[in-house]
Order: sequence, then C-alpha cells, then structure tokens
Amino acid sequence: MSESMKRPAADAALPTDISLNEKPRRNRKSRKDDRQDQPVLLDRPIIRREGERPAETVPLVLESPAGAGFALIDSGDGEKLEQYGPYRIVRPEAQALWPRSLSDRDWRDVDAVFTGDVDEDGMGRWRFPREPLGETWPMRLLDVDFHGRFTAFRHVGVFPEQMAHWHWMRERIAEAKRPLKVLNLFGYTGVASLIAAAAGAQVTHVDASKKAIGWARDNQALAHLDDRPIRWICDDAMKFIAREERRGNTYDIILTDPPKFGRGPNGEVWQLFDHIALMLDICRELLSPKPVGLVLTAYSIRASFYSIHELMRETMRGAGGRVESGELILREAEAGRALSTSLYSRWVPQ
Repeated sequence: MSESMKRPAADAALPTDISLNEKPRRNRKSRKDDRQDQPVLLDRPIIRREGERPAETVPLVLESPAGAGFALIDSGDGEKLEQYGPYRIVRPEAQALWPRSLSDRDWRDVDAVFTGDVDEDGMGRWRFPREPLGETWPMRLLDVDFHGRFTAFRHVGVFPEQMAHWHWMRERIAEAKRPLKVLNLFGYTGVASLIAAAAGAQVTHVDASKKAIGWARDNQALAHLDDRPIRWICDDAMKFIAREERRGNTYDIILTDPPKFGRGPNGEVWQLFDHIALMLDICRELLSPKPVGLVLTAYSIRASFYSIHELMRETMRGAGGRVESGELILREAEAGRALSTSLYSRWVPQ
C-alpha cells in the first residue's frame, strides 16, 4: 500500500457489513465491541516450527519491465515522472534523491501533477496542466483491462512494480496443468486477482475497503472477466484467514500485500510489525498439499528485506523449498536508473 499505506486509511475505514460473495456472520454483541480502535484479537498462538529452514536466494532484485501500459520515464529531486496509459503523471517520490535527467520542459509537459501533502499517506489534490481530466481512465497491463483513478492519496489504482510477481504468478498458473486456487490478501483494486483469473485460476480476493471492492468489481466488468471464478470478500484480512484455517480451506498461491497501518470494516486495527508474523503463520497453514508459492510485499517500513526474509524462512521451517527475498524496482526509460519501491519475500516449493 509503495507507500506507508497502500490503501489509504480513509478508504479502509468506510463502514460496511457486506462481503459481496460471502455473507458476514453478524456479531450480536454490544456496539461497544465495534469501537474504532479495537485491535485484531486472535486466540491462535504462533506455531513453533521444527525442521530445517528453506534454502535461500538473497538478495534477489525483481525488475518490472516497462510496457505499453506503464513506464517510469524519469525521476529525481524527490519526484517521479510516469506514463500510465495515455497520461503523463508527476508524483512525489522520497527515494528519488538524484537530480532529474530530463529538462524542466519535459516535466512541465504532463497531464496530471499530485500536489499537497508530500507524506506517503498524506492527502492532496491533482492539478491538470493541459485540460481537466475525469476521475478514471482505461488502463491495460498483462492483457488485462482496468481503471486508473486519481485519488486523494496520490495513488492511481495500480502498483506496477508488482508486475514482477504477476508475471511469476501467471507463468505458474499456466504451467500447473490444473486449476489453481489463489488467495489475494489486501487485494486493493483487484488487478492481481484479475490477472490470476484471466490465466485460469480460481481467485479469492480480500480487502477491508468497500470502496476498493466496488472498484475491483468495476475492473472485472471492464476486463470482460465476469464469468471467471472470483470471490470478492470485504472483510478484515486477519479475521478472514483465521476463519479459513478453522474451515480447513487451502490455496495453492497466496499473495499478501499488507499496508504499514490500516483499519478493517469494523474498526479493526492492523499494525504491520504487530501482526505480520501471525499472518504469515496462518498463511502457511492455508497452503495446499501441493503449494505453488507464498508472496509477501512490504512498503515503506523501517527494516531491511532481511527482516521479512528471515521471518519467512522461520515460518516455512520444515517445508523445504526456497525463500527468495530482496527488492522490487522500476527502471527509468531515459537514464536507466533503478528506483526501489518495496521489499518482498517469496517462498517457493523448489
């Protein structure tokens, strides 16, 4: 959520009691139980694993290639110049410490500029130097159509650095020769879910924001994937996976892309450092007898990728396979410099 929050708190806090394809179990307790700062409380302890830790590949830098739908054109002086479909966009980028390569004229000749709070999860507004633009526009990545959107939190509805994981996932689904079940936690606007479904997977998409779920369903219609098996679940991710573990449900691929901080639909509080270990531990229990992979991405945290790498190896102790960890990067089209966007760790069975 590149950014201290991938999905803004304002979206995540929208009240909802629907799960779209799964009816929620009504909690008939007092309204006091829904107070806004209610923590995510799960009785389940973290399992102490035995056996050898998986082999490791570190650091492994994954680069998402530019394509017809997206390109990082230039960056520098705390900003980045990007191409999203038909539009050139300027947004703040704290990690762009170097000077710009292109001229000031190139940076002024754009369609949209995010202004306002430069903090990662700060609110702001968009300025349109050429002409007023609508809130959404059509995008296409990896042969899947969806809507880009100018949001008040600088985000545009897709995180293109994730294409490295999406390419990997699509290849695994294609070579499996069987229908794979994919769980996409903190799934945001559903681009990863749609790519998985288009490749032939059965997908369960979970996000706490009713607004994001609605956006994802709009994207499904735009992509002409209404007939694909996708469950859209509006729920707190931790509560959902805890129920799935109790039900005995399993998945072949699990993608988890949590924010640094967020809220569930009933005010549940997510804190990355407080909950990530239990989340991964439950996710391991949700892997099928013939798993394909478990992927974790972390944005804007004060930690080395080694932190989540070692956590993943401990979580998967005794499972064999390999843990690959490092950074996701985008490379400039002009100067060729690499812009680091996030940390990741990925367990694969071989």
